[in-house]
Amino acid sequence: METQDILKKVRHIEIKTRGLSRQVFAGQYHSAFKGKGMTFSEVREYQYGDAIRDVDWNVTARFNHPYVKVFEEERELTVMLLIDISGSKDFGTDSVFKREFIAELAAVLSFSAIQNNDKIGVILFSSKVEKFIPPQKGRKHILRIISELLRFEPTEKGTNISNALEYFTGMIKKRSTAFLISDFIDRSFDNALMIANKKHDVAALRVFDPGERVMPPMGLVEFADPETGELKTIDTSSRKNRVLYEKWWKELEEYQRTTFRKSGVDAVNLSTDEDYVQPLVKFFKKRSM
Repeated sequence: METQDILKKVRHIEIKTRGLSRQVFAGQYHSAFKGKGMTFSEVREYQYGDAIRDVDWNVTARFNHPYVKVFEEERELTVMLLIDISGSKDFGTDSVFKREFIAELAAVLSFSAIQNNDKIGVILFSSKVEKFIPPQKGRKHILRIISELLRFEPTEKGTNISNALEYFTGMIKKRSTAFLISDFIDRSFDNALMIANKKHDVAALRVFDPGERVMPPMGLVEFADPETGELKTIDTSSRKNRVLYEKWWKELEEYQRTTFRKSGVDAVNLSTDEDYVQPLVKFFKKRSM
């Protein structure tokens, strides 16, 4: 896109997402992550209404009575966006590419963060870490993030989520909240995700295009892998080929679900052909319980 087009898109995204952040997400965001930007103070006996996630199980087992951890809220939280910008983000069968959809998500989360007086930082990654934007506050900082997401061209097209998580774990020393935004078309990132979530509070936002779920019967079609550049002609009329593709997709989704569950990472699925507002609100509410 030309610079003028980028600026128009940035402005459009700002207008849309600032309003959403102010009206919809600000309170939900704070409730969902308020316990994650706090320092441990003491333990006390469990009282009716206390959150289960605050139970100190070691102390509870020792005294055979439920105890909860008491936290003191820190003045500010560091929020990191780990954003996949690999070749598969330039895909879209509906009205929007995954890249543009992700830019909006990042903007909503960023504006929600600064309304909560949090700092926001970004790690853009492909098969390597492409760019690190240190955590800061302010509107100008967020506009820079949106602009980078729309215009940045990665030097590599592949995906390596483990590399990004290891970089994040090593770079950000203080416990922070992290949103890992990707289509998660990758394998073997389970161990890195588990380690990152032990040190930080990681949430996964899985973005997918509905056209990725099935292979429609269109005859002989030449496909190009956006991450490797490999070209392959496939007979999409073949039921066998369509079944094989569906099997691959289901196995990938099962790996993702299993990995998130074992790592203790909350995850939400977001389709580019649907409004992301309700799924995100539901996701935040679930974390607040």
